[in-house]
Amino acid sequence: MPSVSMTINGKQVAGEVEERTLLVDFIREDQRLTGTHVGCDTSQCGACVIHVNGEAVKACTMLAVQANNSEITTIEGLANGDDLHPMQEAFRDNHGLQCGFCTPGMIMSAVALAKRNSAPSEAEVRHYLEGNLCRCTGYHNIVKSVMAGARAMT
Repeated sequence: MPSVSMTINGKQVAGEVEERTLLVDFIREDQRLTGTHVGCDTSQCGACVIHVNGEAVKACTMLAVQANNSEITTIEGLANGDDLHPMQEAFRDNHGLQCGFCTPGMIMSAVALAKRNSAPSEAEVRHYLEGNLCRCTGYHNIVKSVMAGARAMT
């Protein structure tokens, strides 16, 4: 079995994996970081979005061996101790979540968008989040949250 080594949320980790092990499974099962969710097994829902070397990636579309020597950030790595990341605070303050299942992927996607565009329009937010599905809301408060979080990140 191949060995992998990567930095997840600032911590160096390593392990042996089967070649077909998905990155999302390595994160959840081997590293016990369960904030990254598996929602659809077809890469359509976005619940598994993480950052790999600063880019938003659906972790169910990437093998763990492909992430060897990468810098990974999961939802658990956004907060600074008890201090929430500005995007997490914006989702809380603007009621951008209900059941919470899609929220980690939404927030990780939103952070990636905000790093590219600190003042996205509503249309830009809606377009960027097309790869993230929520079954609970009409997205209005999610869009408000992303826009507020982007402002707070500047």
